[in-house]
Amino acid sequence: MTKRKFNFFPGPATLPLPALEKARDEFLDFEGTGMSVLEISHRSKPWQKVMDDADALVREVMGVPSDYKVMWLGGGASSQFYMVPANLQVPGKPMEYVNTGGWSTKAIKEVELYGETKVIASSKEENFSYIPADVEFSEGAAYAHITSNNTLYGTEWNYEPKVPSDVPLVCDMSSDIMARKANVKDHGVIYAGAQKNLGPAGVTLVIVREDLIDRVPENMPTMQKWSTHVAKGSMFNTPPVFPIYMCKLGLEHLKEMGGVKAMEKLNREKAKILYDVIDSSDGFYKGHARVDSRSLMNVTFTMETPELENKCVDEAIPLDLIGLKGHRSVGGMRASIYNAMPIEGVKKLAKYLTEFKEKNQ
Repeated sequence: MTKRKFNFFPGPATLPLPALEKARDEFLDFEGTGMSVLEISHRSKPWQKVMDDADALVREVMGVPSDYKVMWLGGGASSQFYMVPANLQVPGKPMEYVNTGGWSTKAIKEVELYGETKVIASSKEENFSYIPADVEFSEGAAYAHITSNNTLYGTEWNYEPKVPSDVPLVCDMSSDIMARKANVKDHGVIYAGAQKNLGPAGVTLVIVREDLIDRVPENMPTMQKWSTHVAKGSMFNTPPVFPIYMCKLGLEHLKEMGGVKAMEKLNREKAKILYDVIDSSDGFYKGHARVDSRSLMNVTFTMETPELENKCVDEAIPLDLIGLKGHRSVGGMRASIYNAMPIEGVKKLAKYLTEFKEKNQ
């Protein structure tokens, strides 16, 4: 097999090697059909089993209660920026958001098209370097919205905001879903683009509490209604079959690894390895996120000059450490260490960063 690199890009991201190998082995003949999974009818029994298995695995590994619906939708998580207000708006009630980064900023831009929007907390004034403390949503809000992890800035919610019992909490978990334990029952809606922790780009996982499905106004376009997709088992139209199939394989691997509990333990170990390098560097590496808001998934840091940062990124490439350049809004470097990033890759990066400091300080 061709030597694989350690991919620290923020997405599309590393996929579990066993999932890739299984997809390779059955690519030309899926389940004895004599066809690729890319070719079989989405109305066929073999494909229906893929959908059923994927749904069941999500429920099992996340502990999704029976009164929640699981959907696999196209359009990326960005499509949920408008589908959330389209389905959850309530006349006369504001939609409340916390702005903690680039993706929540984009979500807020979309929701403002649907009605009164309130940004009740933000860390924009400090370049999104922290998660606002003691966030409390209002009585009478249509819903509350947060983004659990922020890929650009390397921050992550480490507590649950206070939300009135009759206000559904909506969470964009695109970059840390199944990376750590999340109590689904604390949420009305969870959504996540696949291309960081679940599978390849092209499908979005949406989990919605049953009582919220029919809140959507009658005059909403058919494809924008969650109820449309729930009624047809995510197959009102042809679903993104290959991404869903790959998500199923990835979920099987996650289950074999011990599920979310085991993955969280591993993710905390991986993150600590890199943050220890940053914290012990005497300022050579400067973490962007405040310590109490650090992400388990995206480790962001800068150095003395852009030239030194570029040198660090470039010299990592021949060592098979790729995707380390930071987002332009932060600069510096960013190591995305999602579920499928092996600890060997993190250890190799930590060793490289330690040696780079010794040579360049």
